[in-house]
Amino acid sequence: MPDEEIEQRINLKFLVKLGKSATKSFNLLTEVYGDSVLSRPRVFEWYKRFREGSEEIEGNQRVGRPCSSKTNDNISKINEIVRKDRRLSIRMIAEMVNIDKETVRQILHDELNMKKVCTKMVPKNLTLEQKDGRRQICVNILERMENERDLLKKVITCDET
Repeated sequence: MPDEEIEQRINLKFLVKLGKSATKSFNLLTEVYGDSVLSRPRVFEWYKRFREGSEEIEGNQRVGRPCSSKTNDNISKINEIVRKDRRLSIRMIAEMVNIDKETVRQILHDELNMKKVCTKMVPKNLTLEQKDGRRQICVNILERMENERDLLKKVITCDET
């Protein structure tokens, strides 16, 4: 897509040098590129640049500050906050860390591999400690079953009352 945009800008620059109007240039570009043509405001913006003598076909660097919210420091802060209280909403976490809600959501989902389950943030995958704990519980149950043959008869799975 960016190559096609640059191609359209080159053709627009050619049309400006031919002395075509902005509207006529947009119509010609639409005729050639169809649905993938630059939007009308973009064509008029580039038309004005070329008419004023600009030879540059590359877009200007975007102004504004770079994204600085997804830092290791913020990731560890969010991880610590969520581990302390899993019931916090993304909005509440964003306010605590003072960054954008979408950035907090991306950090939780992409960096910390968590998702929302019943109003709690939980890890998608078990940690090594959790896996080891579950394995140890299973080993203990198997050992008890070898020693006590009627262990399963003692297990209560639900309450009828």
